[in-house]
Amino acid sequence: MRIRENWISFYTLYYRELVRVVRIWPQTLLPPVITMTLYFLIFGNLIGPRIGEMQGFSYIQYIVPGLVMMSVINNAYLNVSSSFFGNKFQGNIQEMLVAPMPNYIILAGYVCGGIGRGLIVGLLVVFVSLFFTELEMHNWWATLVIAVFTAALFSLAGFINGILAKKFDDISIIPMFILTPLTYLGGVFYSVDMLPAFWQKMTYANPVFYMVNGFRYSMLGESDVSLQFALIMLFGSVLVLYAFSLWLLNRGIGVRS
Repeated sequence: MRIRENWISFYTLYYRELVRVVRIWPQTLLPPVITMTLYFLIFGNLIGPRIGEMQGFSYIQYIVPGLVMMSVINNAYLNVSSSFFGNKFQGNIQEMLVAPMPNYIILAGYVCGGIGRGLIVGLLVVFVSLFFTELEMHNWWATLVIAVFTAALFSLAGFINGILAKKFDDISIIPMFILTPLTYLGGVFYSVDMLPAFWQKMTYANPVFYMVNGFRYSMLGESDVSLQFALIMLFGSVLVLYAFSLWLLNRGIGVRS
């Protein structure tokens, strides 16, 4: 009986998150698609032919996996951070905490909602990319696993931001000053072999680099790092952030006055 109640609680929270994404699609789905279309036009069609091939692929083919990952990362993160903080600001979180709903169900509902938005936007970006280049999936299973776990990782990061944020401005600080530099310097637009030795070492310290290159390998079969190492880094990061998020929620940090 308890399992059925937990499932209903999870499904209700997850369904609410997805409905919110679809209901306000001009704010949640349309902007990233337009942004990525501009990337394809500028970097793919205008700049790409001047750069030439990269690792045996046309430049636009090379950057498609990175742009898909960028979309997944940003949208998974923003969905959870904005939704959770909005509910915390309105006082809805306190109602969830006093309800007979385990904290891990609350966490799972928000995170799965972020995964849903991240994957939907990622699929839309892949669809748009087909108007500019041809794609062949090298490994479908690896593509799905990396996309889901990357969305989960940054949904958890958004959850932590939503818990610790004290005002709405705190929600935009992390994407602007941390996420954007990490994604742009994570090998989305270039191969790490093009960098000087010092910047190569700095790039290897960037966690987004492994997600982008793991996803690039799953789509193109070429990467600057091995798929196994990228998956280990990804799974380990998800476990660490999950444990930390649940600890924050169990302690009531940021949600209980």
